[in-house]
Amino acid sequence: MGAAHKVDVGAFERNGFGGPYYAMSAEDAREYRRKFEAYEAELGRRVTEGDPDTRFKTHLLLPFAADLVRHPRILDAVEALLGPDILCWTSTWFVKDAKTEAQTIWHQDATYFGLRPHLHVTAWLALSEASEEAGCMRFVPGTSRSGLMQHIANAAPNSINSAGQRTEADFRTEDAVPVPLSPGQFSIHHTLAVHASGPNRADDRRIGIGISYIPANVRHIGTVRVPATLVRGEDRYGHFNLEPRPEEDGLDWDSYHRHRAAYSASYAEQVEWHAEGRWE
Repeated sequence: MGAAHKVDVGAFERNGFGGPYYAMSAEDAREYRRKFEAYEAELGRRVTEGDPDTRFKTHLLLPFAADLVRHPRILDAVEALLGPDILCWTSTWFVKDAKTEAQTIWHQDATYFGLRPHLHVTAWLALSEASEEAGCMRFVPGTSRSGLMQHIANAAPNSINSAGQRTEADFRTEDAVPVPLSPGQFSIHHTLAVHASGPNRADDRRIGIGISYIPANVRHIGTVRVPATLVRGEDRYGHFNLEPRPEEDGLDWDSYHRHRAAYSASYAEQVEWHAEGRWE
């Protein structure tokens, strides 16, 4: 495994993204991949098939995913940007099967989260090769300083984002910076950084988990009381219902569905609000 890298806070503030950084060895990443694919085997299908909700907030269901969102190297990098009191807002498996057209179009993560102020960052951890050929993320530098942009929902074909959103404004691929990742590496990007990722042309699946982090002082603007997970420091604000860590002795689907339902309801509300222009 490579040495840990410190986050260049100044560069992050200018560009809106950073990486790659090392979280773990390639061997450890392979073991986490094995656990993820064992989860798929228990589901009886890949997360790219059937009910897409099984991709979201699995840190409330799977002990190994709970470990990932609390990984000390990832949290050290996040703390450099957000401070010591950190909540995990959500986590999402972003998987592109080999030789498929799955992709994401230009978008900002902030669009349907309803979090204010815009201090959320996403750490994206690769458990398989996320090369340019495999459809790694690419970022438009400086867009994190441009504010929230108008998006159109259900506008992106083959999107692995649940709302299929894209920015109303278009961006050029040649203006974006690709951030390829090897297994065990992660990148970090700001919630307002415009980014996209292309189809997977490689022979292996591109498997990664995006972990959304916020400082504990952030609020949610919607009408639904939403949950989050305290992963470092203290929560002195009480803006969110704090979520439990999953037990090692079995999958608690009832608890998982209950907490995920609140998040899903808040997300759906924000999709409606954004379309109505209620997003400043």
